[in-house]
Amino acid sequence: MKKIAFALTVLFLASASFFAQAIPLAEAKEMLAKVDKTTGYYGSDFTGEYVLVQERPGQGNSITSAIMHRRDSKAMCAIRITGPDSDKGKGYVQFDPKSIWFYDPSNKQFTFTAPKDKFQNTNVNNSDLRPQRYSEDYEITSAEYVTLGKLDCVCFTLNVGKKAANEVDYPMLKIWVTKDDFLTRKREDYSLSGQLLRVTAIPSYQKVEGRSVPSKMVIQDRLRGQKINGKIKYESTQVTVSNVSFQKLGDVVYSKQYLENMSL
Repeated sequence: MKKIAFALTVLFLASASFFAQAIPLAEAKEMLAKVDKTTGYYGSDFTGEYVLVQERPGQGNSITSAIMHRRDSKAMCAIRITGPDSDKGKGYVQFDPKSIWFYDPSNKQFTFTAPKDKFQNTNVNNSDLRPQRYSEDYEITSAEYVTLGKLDCVCFTLNVGKKAANEVDYPMLKIWVTKDDFLTRKREDYSLSGQLLRVTAIPSYQKVEGRSVPSKMVIQDRLRGQKINGKIKYESTQVTVSNVSFQKLGDVVYSKQYLENMSL
C-alpha cells in the first residue's frame, strides 16, 4: 500500500525532464495510434470488477462497486452497480460510442447519459471506463521523450481536432505513456483557455492473458476542493480493477433487457 501511495504521489507531482527530446510528427502519430490500442481489448469481451472510492475532503469517503462487461470491437458496454445497497441494481448499457443509457430499478426507467457525464457522481467520467480514441479525436501539438519520476516516457500534448470538437470531454490533453509499451501513466485534462481541470495517475497494471489492464488509477478533480489547514485538498476517486476475464459473453449482456433482469 505504501508503494502505491508513493507511486501516486510521484505521478501526480512529477513533471517532464528538462532534457526532453522532440519526436518527429509522423513517428508521433504512429505512437499515438499504439496508445489507443493499449486502452481497448479488441477481439474478445472484457469483464472486470471495479471498486471506486471517492474522497471528498472534509466530508469523508464513499464507495461504489460494479461489474463491467465490454465488447470494444463494437463499442458496447454494460455495467451493473453492486454496491452500496442503495444503488444496487442500477446500471449502464452502451450500444455505440455516443449512446449510453442509465437504468434505475426504482422506477424501471432508462435515461440517456453522455460519455462526458460523471459515473455515479464520482470524479470519473463515463468515458474514462472506455477505450480512448486519441489518434482520431486529437491533433498532436508536440511529442517528446521525457522522464516521469523514474519512468522513461513519451509525453504528448494534444488539441482536439475540428471533427471531434463537440464530442470529446476536454479540448486539450497531456498524456505520459511508457515508451516501451505505450501504457498511459499520467494524463492532464485542460480547458480551452489552458486551465488544468483534472489529473489522472495510473501507477500499476496487471497482466491477464497477455494483456495489460490497469489495476489501480486515481482521478483528481482540480475544480472541486476544500481548504484544510491552509492547503487546498482536491476531490479524488481511486479506481481498483480485479477479477479480470476475457471470456466471450452472450449478446444479451449488452442489452436493456439484461439490466432489467439482473435487477430483479
